[in-house]
Amino acid sequence: MTSSLQAALDPSAIAVIGASENPDKIGGRPLLYLSMFGFRGEVWPVNPKRDEVQGRRTVPRLSALSRAPDLAIIAVPGEAAVAALDECGEVGVKVAIMMASGFGETADPAAQAAERAMVARARARGVRMIGPNSQGLANFGTGAVPSFSSMFLEVPPQDGPVGIVSQSGAMSVVPYGLLRGRGIGVRHTHATGNDADVTVCELAAAVAADPALKLLLLYLESIPDPHHLAEAAAIARDRGLPIVALKSGRTAAGQAAAQSHTGALANEDRLVDAFLERHGIWRADDTTDLVAAAELYLKGWRPGGRRMVAISNSGATCVMAADAASAAGLDLTPLGDGTQARLRAILPSFAATRNPVDITAALMTNSALFSQILPVIAEDSSADAFLVGVPVAGRAYAVDDFGRDTAAFAAATGKPVVIVAPQALVAEPFRSRGLPVFPGEGEAVRALHQFIAHHERMAAAADRPPHPPPPPPAEAPPRLLDEAESLGRLARAGLPVVRHRLCRTAEEAVAAASAIGGPVAVKGCSAEVAHKSELGLVHLGVSGADAVRAAFESCRGGLAAAGHASSGVIVAAMARGRRELMLGAHRDPFFGPVVVVGDGGKYVEAMPDVALLLPPFSEADVARALGRLRIGPLIAGVRGEPALAIAPYLAAAVALGRLMVEEPEIASLDVNPILVGMEPGDCLALDAVVFVEGGAA
Repeated sequence: MTSSLQAALDPSAIAVIGASENPDKIGGRPLLYLSMFGFRGEVWPVNPKRDEVQGRRTVPRLSALSRAPDLAIIAVPGEAAVAALDECGEVGVKVAIMMASGFGETADPAAQAAERAMVARARARGVRMIGPNSQGLANFGTGAVPSFSSMFLEVPPQDGPVGIVSQSGAMSVVPYGLLRGRGIGVRHTHATGNDADVTVCELAAAVAADPALKLLLLYLESIPDPHHLAEAAAIARDRGLPIVALKSGRTAAGQAAAQSHTGALANEDRLVDAFLERHGIWRADDTTDLVAAAELYLKGWRPGGRRMVAISNSGATCVMAADAASAAGLDLTPLGDGTQARLRAILPSFAATRNPVDITAALMTNSALFSQILPVIAEDSSADAFLVGVPVAGRAYAVDDFGRDTAAFAAATGKPVVIVAPQALVAEPFRSRGLPVFPGEGEAVRALHQFIAHHERMAAAADRPPHPPPPPPAEAPPRLLDEAESLGRLARAGLPVVRHRLCRTAEEAVAAASAIGGPVAVKGCSAEVAHKSELGLVHLGVSGADAVRAAFESCRGGLAAAGHASSGVIVAAMARGRRELMLGAHRDPFFGPVVVVGDGGKYVEAMPDVALLLPPFSEADVARALGRLRIGPLIAGVRGEPALAIAPYLAAAVALGRLMVEEPEIASLDVNPILVGMEPGDCLALDAVVFVEGGAA
């Protein structure tokens, strides 16, 4: 944690510029909160028009103070806010929270320029700025709550193990309200606003270092500095701290709204997915999803696998739990034979004991059944997690005993347990004992799946080497290599490339075709043409010397007619495979090198079915990415067809990722198609397009 951001989260003294007597105004609310929530440092109101504000003596300006505060709240508008930030720099303030709006979040170029200028002046004087357009920060562990949010008056705070960092003011407190409604304490809830200086990612890295946290939630409208978010993720992984992020702007409409909201640059969504996965961060779909699994994270459980056992007194709950588990990729592994035999000795003959375990309505007449079967199931090694469903119960049921015994069961196994109990009176005995309770099977299983899959993701991220940083801005447009040079780059990197020769005369082409054997492909080769088919520069299945000469002349003439310089003509072996896949790569200005894997062929742009990976990565990472695509089942084999021999393609993808890491002059490349077939050697790159930066060769 840098000293400046430490000063923001745990300041020794705070000045409020624009301090107001009215606690319902932006300049008055932080003063109220600093008193209400027990801030132990000094508080200095700054107001040239009043001698006292909310019982505190004021000063007319920062320079009148005996020493500089660590943190200054700027609660004045427009030009006065800009002047106040300049004064913060003059007196030595470490961090300023700019609550004023009307800067970079607007479409006004002058306002955007004013924001950039004031940030530059602040940085030159050693001031870090949070905002503009920031609702403020709140650290309930220290009582430092320089915020004007109304939420803390409506929902009383309680220090706890959760932190929230958000670009949006509303989304810094909406999750807070949801968590507090479930009795969960929140320590940090911070809103960074426009991210003009201190970004949401940088502040997340500072908050992640707090040893009191067990869960960190982020709301992102953009990822302006991925390296800081990667740093936050690394700090969190070292501490075993899960990070769940809600990244909005999945659609073009959402990205446009984000731009108007915070002045943020929206990132390409699939790339965001790849980045978050690589760094072990779970991506939530919406606000509810952001907090859905919170209780599971806070229990200290460490999942050991994906095998789930469902237990209920309702057959319908058992069926719906099984459906939800299947959809989520959790396994309903049968309990061991010995366990089932012991359960049959306890339960009625019509009960189900395999998994799910259906206690049946017999629970109504014998509430002890619940207490009797849980210790038996606890001893079975076939389970990694449990769902306990009590959809309906009443006064004939020993509901409090159910809660007590399930809590003891969870403690004995040390494994995750989720409860399905839509009735409040049934849910309470479980919830009061700290067990995660959900109204339906779907919500419970999805939360359990998230918890398990997130820990798998964090473990995988811990084993990955660092991802290279993004490149500096290019001084010149990238230069296209011709196909022969492009294929040569790939071959040297270890990718399987089709046999080919670059020929500069018709006779060289005839000789190449004879040496390669069989029908050949004849293609025009130029560093000025990326797509050859449109110009008639591709001839397939060419046989015989005369046909090769004719194809050669056609390619050379086609390039000349189009006004393109010729590097020669490529003669290549014809190849067959069962599926055309593709590989691609480029350098993103925010995220650095990115590799694309997936379906190939001529329709790849019209019907894309691809996944993105950030190198370096493993063959297992590529296999998982392919498995999530529409072509995943085709690769695995369907309708009696054998699976594709995909291993060489996986190795080629890893080699391509390594190439992008080791040769930063490569700006982008496309390998399409790359043929795969049934045998281990059936993998060949047939075409390649490589761009290099500027004049790099």
